[in-house]
Amino acid sequence: MRKLPELGRLSLDRIDAQLIDRLHGGLPLTERPFADVATDLHLTEDEVLTRLRKLLADGMLTRFGPLFQIERAGGQFLLAALAAPEADFERVAQQVNALPAVAHNYRRTHKLNMWFVVAGETPQKVEDTCQQIERETGLTVYRFPKEREFFVELRLSAQASLAAQDQTRHGGEHVTH
Repeated sequence: MRKLPELGRLSLDRIDAQLIDRLHGGLPLTERPFADVATDLHLTEDEVLTRLRKLLADGMLTRFGPLFQIERAGGQFLLAALAAPEADFERVAQQVNALPAVAHNYRRTHKLNMWFVVAGETPQKVEDTCQQIERETGLTVYRFPKEREFFVELRLSAQASLAAQDQTRHGGEHVTH
């Protein structure tokens, strides 16, 4: 499983927060989208790209890329889980994460303690990946195919979070509703 950095060690400045918030809603579909974002933020295209690379390298952002409705193209996303023996958890996680079709691997406190998403161009490729995991780990992969899709857009403002941290650091009281 991917180790996330300790948030206390990461620093987010005002411009990074603006960049994250600006990119959250989408990237312009233009010839030079990062130049357009740079114009919006009064930066250069190189500054935007450098900041984005640093946010990814530092672990502040774990992923930057498009979200596709893969099923419309004939593919599949599948939520999967397995019960990894505690003594072998890290080894199994490394085996599972080594596969390019696997994403979003999470540890849970449950009998099924490893949950992950398998993506493929076709449902058969997803099934092949699940079978490969079973062969390589010797563990059963439980498959939870999507029955219905719900669109829940959750937007958390990096700028609001930064402002709340500043207010707390300076002795102000932060109230949430």
